[in-house]
Amino acid sequence: MTNSSSDIRVVVGIDFGTTYSGFAYAYVNANVDTPNSIETNDTWPEKKGEFKTNTVIRYDDKFNVLKWGLPALAEKVSRKSKNSKFEEIQIAELFKLHLGDISEEEKPKLPLGLDPRKAITDYLCEIRKLLKSRISDRWPGLIYFKHVRIVLTIPVEYDERVRAIMRQCAYDAELILTLESENLEFTTESEAAAIYCLENLSEHPLKEGDSFMIVDCGGGTVDLTVRTILPDLQLSELTESTGDFCGSAYIDKEFKKFLEIKIGKSALKFMEEKHYPHLQYLIQYFCTHVKLPFDGDERNWRNKEIDLEEVCPVIMQYVKGEEREDLEGCEWLIELDFQTVKYFFDKVVGNILKLIREQLTKSEKNIAAIFLVGGFSESNIVKGAVIYGLKMDAIKTRVLKKTYGINYCRNWTPNDPAEKMKIIGGQKKILVFKRLAKKGTEVYVDQAFKEIVYPIYKEQSACNFSIYKINADDGKYCDDPEMKLFGTLNLEIPDVHLGFGRPMEFTLTFGQMETRAFAKALKSGKSVQANFKLEL
Repeated sequence: MTNSSSDIRVVVGIDFGTTYSGFAYAYVNANVDTPNSIETNDTWPEKKGEFKTNTVIRYDDKFNVLKWGLPALAEKVSRKSKNSKFEEIQIAELFKLHLGDISEEEKPKLPLGLDPRKAITDYLCEIRKLLKSRISDRWPGLIYFKHVRIVLTIPVEYDERVRAIMRQCAYDAELILTLESENLEFTTESEAAAIYCLENLSEHPLKEGDSFMIVDCGGGTVDLTVRTILPDLQLSELTESTGDFCGSAYIDKEFKKFLEIKIGKSALKFMEEKHYPHLQYLIQYFCTHVKLPFDGDERNWRNKEIDLEEVCPVIMQYVKGEEREDLEGCEWLIELDFQTVKYFFDKVVGNILKLIREQLTKSEKNIAAIFLVGGFSESNIVKGAVIYGLKMDAIKTRVLKKTYGINYCRNWTPNDPAEKMKIIGGQKKILVFKRLAKKGTEVYVDQAFKEIVYPIYKEQSACNFSIYKINADDGKYCDDPEMKLFGTLNLEIPDVHLGFGRPMEFTLTFGQMETRAFAKALKSGKSVQANFKLEL
């Protein structure tokens, strides 16, 4: 990757969230311990005083961006304009979830023909325009984006394949100058929150050696990590970080299921396909008037009513049969009592508690504190991302979520499967999985995993290794069903005249957010070309 760390003058943390996004920035010479050294953006299109804006884009029928953030949300439509100009616009939201490992049925609907990667790129492009304006006002004379390090937060369950997609989107959005630029770094949302907590220990009775848990409840995902405080205010990862798709957007999903019962399956389908902006406005209304005020205490609850005729009049033309009779009988009012709303929350809260229990069970140390973060506020996640960009050594260790290895060529033996035998250079060979790094291992972020290899024929001038990953402690053969191709490592093998006597050492680092490769010829000690290409 292109190394330009010495040119960095400003660090920007971008919290690109499922439902809300924000960014903060700081000059590299700023005193991180001084709260005012990190500035959180609070001015957005048609919105001021809030530290985040909605992760929503409004397109025209050719997928040109019309508006983004809060202005992209659907407005209220009067009863006199049921077939308004709304039908000419297309709204994209929750598109970040399309990168997650969830079924197609669970992925949010997007306008027909819209690739979620385009939506991500378009949104990051709008962020970039606003970000450049803010930094230009604050520090005139910077070269964009040569002097700016971007730290992008991602959910803990997003693997390296997704990080590569995000890197491509960031490049297409012109946040970085080259695809390989080291001016873009990643950190998980829970890791960024942990870094922020580490920098504010005076607010909490934690000390060196203590372990704490971060529970980041976002719009789409909930991420958990357990960290131990090391000397010099560094953090190690105690257990494998975990997460799931059970953020606040899934409460909205439960409301939609409830709405489907009230209006009928066909009516909801028509709304999703023909009048999505109207449906989105109805869900916004639910969030503002029902979801956000709900605190789980029945003593504070007053039943809520949603007047469909007032809030979403277009829906009335699609309701048929018994559902229509019932709604007409109650004047198109939907009542939400405490138990109904609690049911919307129960599944999401239950999943979060399950994740917490699993982390507590896995931890071999006592957890001194649990920090609950996330939500629509001045996010300690985005500030933690900036701190990470200022102090890249804040994270000392991470725990591997997969086992990694190579397809290693060795001599075939009679104990090996006959069908897996290969004839290479006139000799019987077999490709087996050779483990490099084991799942669950705590590794330093720059820890090297090395392997020495030799040419398999005299004239060989280059070779490649397929790197595999598996969700187990080890594997046997790379063509086993549970094996997943992680990427390909290409190596030069110089000094062909030396024949077989050319040992090569290659190194892979798995502790960083993006895997990197190095290699050298052991006889000469010289570095040689090593390229790692991720499987997408």
